[in-house]
Amino acid sequence: MKMPVKLVLSAIILSGLLIFSLLAAALPLPAQDQDKVELKILLPKPMFIGTPRNIKTPNLEAVTGKPRGPFFVPRGTELVSLKKAVTSSDPLPVIGELSYVTDGEKSGEDGYFVELGPGPQWVQIDLKAPFVIQAIVVWHYHSQARVYRDVIVQASEDRDFVSGVVTLFNNDHDNSSGLGAGRDKEYIETNEGRLIDGKGTKARYVRLWSNGNTANDMNHYVEVEVYALPVK
Repeated sequence: MKMPVKLVLSAIILSGLLIFSLLAAALPLPAQDQDKVELKILLPKPMFIGTPRNIKTPNLEAVTGKPRGPFFVPRGTELVSLKKAVTSSDPLPVIGELSYVTDGEKSGEDGYFVELGPGPQWVQIDLKAPFVIQAIVVWHYHSQARVYRDVIVQASEDRDFVSGVVTLFNNDHDNSSGLGAGRDKEYIETNEGRLIDGKGTKARYVRLWSNGNTANDMNHYVEVEVYALPVK
């Protein structure tokens, strides 16, 4: 019994696709990817379950409910922000201490966050030396679903951020903080934090802005982690 022509063609195409997939899997990775590894981030326990539906904001990214995918960094990348000094536009926090930002504690429970006053505020980490930044992970208050406004992450070798400033993330879509309109989306805080691509930026200082949130006008940080390579 002869097979229909369409079935024969389909079988040939499927066989070709299978062979191509096997060959592609056997090929070595490009040279630029061979020295990259997945960045392993220790996450705190989640404080709420499910997809929040009562947050309304004009610039919110789509909520998928899926965990963040892997992020790859050059081999040798290390956490360089732990226990580093932190300064702020609000030197006298309402709650907590600025040192909480880099103390390694990421829990969403009370007692693990620093609260800054209303309006645009920043925290700044001094890495003590220039590094090649690969990734920055920031946890704002995440015990409940919130969106923090005007989240802007910058890096520079200038302590005062007057020159050589590189903006790595900016979701201030309407320039309400006065640092320029950004194209990134607002997002709901979770225990995953927000991972920001460092893009290999050479910098000693990292400054993070926010401008209140959907629950109140205050600004909060639980932890900020900077992953980087030493400058050669």
